[in-house]
Amino acid sequence: MKKAWMRLTSVSMVAVFASTGVASAQSMDDLVAAAKKEGQLSVIALPRDWCGYGALIDGFKAKYGLQVNEINPDAGSADELEAIKANKGNAGPQAPDVIDVGLSFGPSAKSQGLIQPYKVATWSTIPDSAKDADGYWYGDYYGVLAFEVNKDIVPNVPTDWADLLKPEYKNSVALAGDPRASAQAIQGVYAAGLAAGATDAAKTAEAGLAYFADMNKKGNFVPVIAKAASIAQGSTPIVIRWDYNALADRDTLKGNPEIAVVIPKTGVVAGVYVQAISAYAPHPNAAKLWMEYLYSDEGQIGMLKGYCHPIRYQDLASKNKVPADLVAKLPPAESYAKAVFPTLADQDASKEIITKKWDGVVGANVK
Repeated sequence: MKKAWMRLTSVSMVAVFASTGVASAQSMDDLVAAAKKEGQLSVIALPRDWCGYGALIDGFKAKYGLQVNEINPDAGSADELEAIKANKGNAGPQAPDVIDVGLSFGPSAKSQGLIQPYKVATWSTIPDSAKDADGYWYGDYYGVLAFEVNKDIVPNVPTDWADLLKPEYKNSVALAGDPRASAQAIQGVYAAGLAAGATDAAKTAEAGLAYFADMNKKGNFVPVIAKAASIAQGSTPIVIRWDYNALADRDTLKGNPEIAVVIPKTGVVAGVYVQAISAYAPHPNAAKLWMEYLYSDEGQIGMLKGYCHPIRYQDLASKNKVPADLVAKLPPAESYAKAVFPTLADQDASKEIITKKWDGVVGANVK
């Protein structure tokens, strides 16, 4: 499953845009003007402590003078698609212009006619295997699943998936999403199955479900969507979540409590998130301008500040544009050496099994 999109190669930046015809500084000026005329951008499912989004949103507002409506920051990927469906004829505040979803949700949104194509100026520097050839969706960043641990409550920090089943972690382990709707939680189940030694996607998904069923039966699983507050309060002292979220929590909590961020020894799963513009976006030009901002050097480095690996990382590195102080804050490079990047086919197959069988196999209503 260590597939080709890991082969991130450096290529020259070429201005390539979709049907808008934007292909020059002048037409970029036109896009900015059109976006300012719309005056607003509506985003969804972007917690301000996720991937540096708080600073990115504020930076976008300051740079272009647009208002940003932040809809349901804690929504999952499936919720984002449902929000587009529910607001097809609605230009009001609940209609998202853009979405940020797990990789497998990009093709799904395209097949349902929920998103529209757009290619940013830095299109050629996004690996081909992390984007739709026609520009409907495109990878923006990735991370690996880690254990975020409140050391004040859990002094004996787990180092691998098998550890989480030990009696000492009773009523301690949670996911950072609902595995019936959240890409992050779905991948958490998948990672547990991978650690169990499963091979193909279907077997990995089944093994992951069996793992969580065992954890639930042992009383170790806490069926709530964990957040920084629940970690700090101790109600979910161990959380399975993307490394960038855990690292951001470590900064935010400032040692109260002390947070350990552990990339497990086995079952290291990397997940790509993708961007797309709603086919029914009330503010389509603002949406395109947001994409230009996210995929610019400024936007990509902003994501690295939030501990995400930007999709254009290798291109930035080849131009010596990656600040050394940001790299130093990440876990050691060797921690990522065993990372597996599930293919789209793997993700689609596992998502189908995990979302449909969670209730019957695990029986934990995560909310």
